[in-house]
Amino acid sequence: MAPPEDNAGEAAEEEGSSIPEVAPAPSPAKAPACGGDGRRVSTVLIIIAMQTEALPLVNKFQLSEDTDGSLFPKGVPWVRYHGKYKELDINLVWPGKDSVLGVDSVGTVSASLVTYASVQALKPDLIINAGTAGGFKAKGACVGDVYLASDVAFHDRRIPIPVFDLYGIGARRTLSTPNLVKELNLKVGKLSTGDSLDMSPQDEAAILANDATIKDMEGAAVSYVAGLLSVPAIFVKAVTDIVDGEKPTPEEFLQNLIAVTAALDQAVSQVIDFLSGKCLSEL
Repeated sequence: MAPPEDNAGEAAEEEGSSIPEVAPAPSPAKAPACGGDGRRVSTVLIIIAMQTEALPLVNKFQLSEDTDGSLFPKGVPWVRYHGKYKELDINLVWPGKDSVLGVDSVGTVSASLVTYASVQALKPDLIINAGTAGGFKAKGACVGDVYLASDVAFHDRRIPIPVFDLYGIGARRTLSTPNLVKELNLKVGKLSTGDSLDMSPQDEAAILANDATIKDMEGAAVSYVAGLLSVPAIFVKAVTDIVDGEKPTPEEFLQNLIAVTAALDQAVSQVIDFLSGKCLSEL
């Protein structure tokens, strides 16, 4: 008598064939490719000169301070805060306090060094130089106004020799951001940079020649380094004092610093929100 046929395999196949196939999960949607230079803004470097200006942004974006000291050379006072916000890696760097005098390390030298070291270490897609500035009422500036700089130049590097004079001024256009300006309704003006808070007659003449609406102590230096390293940069400046006004600049600056810093930090927060998920060409 022949043994019964083993139909187990066939039965299994028949049962298996009755089970519908599960469709694979769809892949996450990819962001559309960027036009222009093809770069999407992912890593942002905020360079800011004063602790008073920096800490509200640190708190707003819940940034953490680097404590291991591995990013910058040993012994420098530079401070980096970092964190993730929406689709952005945010790095905020300020030059720290002078090791001898304990004041903020403001000015072009510290700004240049910090910008160079930060770009080398972090490879940002975009630099934001945020800070306070003096404004000129003759150009329509008022205390509390926030500007996006269209151009930057120096006003205290006087080299009266042909061609060297142009090098000293160091005039540069900033990254064009028409959509950002329109969306946030920011004022736009030219920025002039020097290492003095006050304004000498020679500085005043140079600032007028630069057609500046605002003046600061870092912007053109940050722009110089950004240009050397081919990193696009924008400049967000809030007016603390009216340079061509009646009040002494140091007095007016200190009087308005806290209130104007709040306006600055609000503007920078709006800029960060606008940047998230965008390409450089969409700014």
